[in-house]
Amino acid sequence: MGAGSFGASLAWWLARAGHDVTIVDQFAPGDPRATSGGESRLIRCGHGEDVDYTASARRAWSLWAELEAESGAELVVRCGLVWFAHRKDGWESASYHTLGALGIPVEWLSAEDTARLYPSFAGDDLTGALLEPEAGVVRAALAVQTLVERAGAHGARLERAVARPAGRAVALDDGRRLEADVVVWACGAWLGGLFPALVKLATTRQDLYFFGGGPSWEIGRVPAWVDYDAAMYGTGDLDGLGAKAATDAEGPPLAADAALPAADPANERRTRDYLARRFPALASAPLVGSKTCRYELSPDSHFIAAEHPEHPGVWLMGGGSGHGFKHGPALGEQFAAALDGAELPERFALRERVPGRSLRTAGSNPGRAI
Repeated sequence: MGAGSFGASLAWWLARAGHDVTIVDQFAPGDPRATSGGESRLIRCGHGEDVDYTASARRAWSLWAELEAESGAELVVRCGLVWFAHRKDGWESASYHTLGALGIPVEWLSAEDTARLYPSFAGDDLTGALLEPEAGVVRAALAVQTLVERAGAHGARLERAVARPAGRAVALDDGRRLEADVVVWACGAWLGGLFPALVKLATTRQDLYFFGGGPSWEIGRVPAWVDYDAAMYGTGDLDGLGAKAATDAEGPPLAADAALPAADPANERRTRDYLARRFPALASAPLVGSKTCRYELSPDSHFIAAEHPEHPGVWLMGGGSGHGFKHGPALGEQFAAALDGAELPERFALRERVPGRSLRTAGSNPGRAI
């Protein structure tokens, strides 16, 4: 249930292994109302000192390439990604050592070196920067659509319907009841509402802004970037949409079924204030567009992947927490192995979770109550 990054990746993996797969989603794959919708996501391996997530992101990188080769679609732009370091012992330094230990290409840059990568840059507040030269941006909606299309090419069926749990079965809004050896609920922001006794997720509204920086800001000419401590991130201009910049600070609550509202002008001002400090020439660029999306956040930023305690064969999968898209194919592979008896990490279990450090930026609020 669910054709987002997690569900579509699992369906692709299982279908090409020869399993009989049905995908159910109320929307078409890549719909902007889902947490896997939208034009782009960052693809990077840096996860601080966390070895497992770092390795997972690297494995997913290889699987995205496999999907590209299988489909012929151009999904990933390998433009590099730069993390801006405010401290010598921060997230970036931890990521540098973890990436190096795993043999993943990484470079440490001075602020002066970093300035050469962008048409306009101010780094006097930085101690340096971490460059992942093989990181980049994935075309998110297209990637999800491609996963579903390739799953279909391997025999999977796609059903458009609203689904509800019915014990070990699935009740659809058209009156049908689906049964299977295994049922996986990978339904993003809706997971907590369907299983409130087992899953605690916060769903928030996040604002995105796109600026007209001109040809020098095209994504092939500049790396993507993340400022972990300032909770900001962005990309160059992908497919003529404008240079993207957004705060990663958690936005206000937004129910899973609520319509996506317009972006908040106050957040545009905050974004421009950051651009004035970091990319001065971009701060006054015209606004090409703005939009909102959803995050589905677990308290500790770790994913959810576990079997239902009362219904054998029913599994829950979600909690992308703003950094899950890049792991989709790798988590699908890992989850498929669990269906054959392999162990999943304990931190993915259905358990009481303690709010902790975010695995995307410092934008999370560890004290939030959900």
